[in-house]
Amino acid sequence: MSCQPQHENPVYIWLKNKQPCLLCGETTDTVHPLCTPCESELPWLGDQCSRCALPLPMAGLRCGQCAVQPPAYERVLAPWAYDFPVDSLITRFKHQAKWPLGRLLGELLAQSLQHHFNEGLERPDALIPVPLAARRLRQRGFNQAALLARWLSGSLQMPCEEHLLRRIHDTPAQQALDARARRRNLRHAFAMMPRAQVRDRHLALVDDVLTTGATAQTLARLLLDAGAARVDVYCLARTPKPGEAT
Repeated sequence: MSCQPQHENPVYIWLKNKQPCLLCGETTDTVHPLCTPCESELPWLGDQCSRCALPLPMAGLRCGQCAVQPPAYERVLAPWAYDFPVDSLITRFKHQAKWPLGRLLGELLAQSLQHHFNEGLERPDALIPVPLAARRLRQRGFNQAALLARWLSGSLQMPCEEHLLRRIHDTPAQQALDARARRRNLRHAFAMMPRAQVRDRHLALVDDVLTTGATAQTLARLLLDAGAARVDVYCLARTPKPGEAT
């Protein structure tokens, strides 16, 4: 007589389970809750600046800003332009706590990054989520960048160091500000945690969307000034210049 539980039927059912697409509701044909037609219609980022990932009309170019004044970070990796439906999915994840949507986007970002690693992109030593101000963290209940960094850490098998940076000033929200105001808004907003070890390390900042790059620039400069060897930026989406279509 065997005392082991009988798992054959439950395992069989689990392996054969099909899940609905989070966008259209149809049964998916992939390992993610996103069907192939919906995945193909996402606003995949095509030709872009080789430094900041700004959408450009041709591949292999740098945008005017990066050509004149290269940013502190080395490269931005983002799979999508900030356009429908990715913009809606990010908003629902970030402001309505729809974690399954964020997890789906995070897994697809991990796949995109792994492809770049397979093509020769240098793997960072650690993932660093962009910190959230304490008041905003209390209001929202979670830091979306930290969740993304944790999911990427698990999928890509690399460390996530959530407590290396901190936000010491609760500045106004960035969304309504132009590039100059964003930079001014972030002045002295961040600091290194005591005894943080960054010297000679390759680090990757993780966030949901890169708009002007002001936050990434501020944090990358902070890390480099503390001795980091290189800083990259991993995010879900990149916005175009104001007034330009994606």
